[in-house]
Amino acid sequence: MAAGVLFVVATPIGNLGDLTARAVETLRSCDRVLAEDTRRARQLLSHLAIQGRAVERLDAHATERDVERVVARLAGGERVALVTDAGTPVVSDPGAAVVDAAIAAGVPVVPIPGPSAVLAALVGSGLAGDGRFRFVGFLPREGSARRDAIAQVCETPEAIVLFEAPSRLRATLGDLADATPDRRACVARELTKLHEEMARGTCAELAADEREWLGEIAVVLAPHDPAARTEAVDDAALDARIDEALARSEHPRTAADRLAAWSGRRKRDVYERIVARQHRGR
Repeated sequence: MAAGVLFVVATPIGNLGDLTARAVETLRSCDRVLAEDTRRARQLLSHLAIQGRAVERLDAHATERDVERVVARLAGGERVALVTDAGTPVVSDPGAAVVDAAIAAGVPVVPIPGPSAVLAALVGSGLAGDGRFRFVGFLPREGSARRDAIAQVCETPEAIVLFEAPSRLRATLGDLADATPDRRACVARELTKLHEEMARGTCAELAADEREWLGEIAVVLAPHDPAARTEAVDDAALDARIDEALARSEHPRTAADRLAAWSGRRKRDVYERIVARQHRGR
């Protein structure tokens, strides 16, 4: 029996009219649908009047055995469609494990392109620059991993696209404003939906917006020149920020991570400067 095919199918991020004809045909002809959320997948199939299709959950908690079971079905000749809640699977969504396993097993993997929140946010923001960009997904929630991610964003000259949950957006905008206040940005909210919005401004201006952010959110940061930060931040400005951090008893390494991202200086140099000023104040 010939091996099956794994179709990676992009689904609408809001407006159902964005579903491509090829995606519809794939969902109609496949034997099984793998879904991040089976309820939402069945709603989509119902909207398309597709009945009797097997729908199986494959989310971020899928085990190795779950993946092996899918690959066995593919090897047995099934045509399987992988979908996520919205947009393109694997892009900040589950699915990478089954794609990798299918490829390793010699099963054809066929992308069915379509809606993408990443590209919709980028092109609608007006901040695409020359078209080069970096997608960083969701930032880490806390700790050194988050500070390192913010620093990497500041060091990247290309446009940046990231995702964020509405409940954490104000904190993220605050961190970005602290690190790169004058960088132009856009909060792309509820893309393709009734209340779609592109809120534009500098990171500092967006962070100062005290509204309650709602809906699905992508943030776009404009291209910038990382070297310009170092030129703009002299020793006096850095020392002032260091003194503020010490006054609120911020840990020197935490402050060094944050201020290195803001100033563009090496983390080690900033840390040594913090320690020196800390000892001077005793």
